[in-house]
Amino acid sequence: MSLVIRMARAGTKKRPFYHIVLADSRSPRDGRFIEIVGRYNPQTDPSTIDLDEAKIKDWMAKGAQPTPQVRKLLKTQGIDAAAR
Repeated sequence: MSLVIRMARAGTKKRPFYHIVLADSRSPRDGRFIEIVGRYNPQTDPSTIDLDEAKIKDWMAKGAQPTPQVRKLLKTQGIDAAAR
């Protein structure tokens, strides 16, 4: 099972916010996930990014890979996505 850290869309039409989730790479975008590890709201000014750094680092140490967009969010929050 290949684990990814990715965004799952939530919210209403034209007012999205995202949950940062840990999921199997074969699951649909908004489908099954293992754990919510953060939230991202692009609607606020500035955008709200709330991440659980300890959980993210723990799952990345176990082999989970962030998607490119999540990698950018981790970088803006000062979390090293390359470290394991």
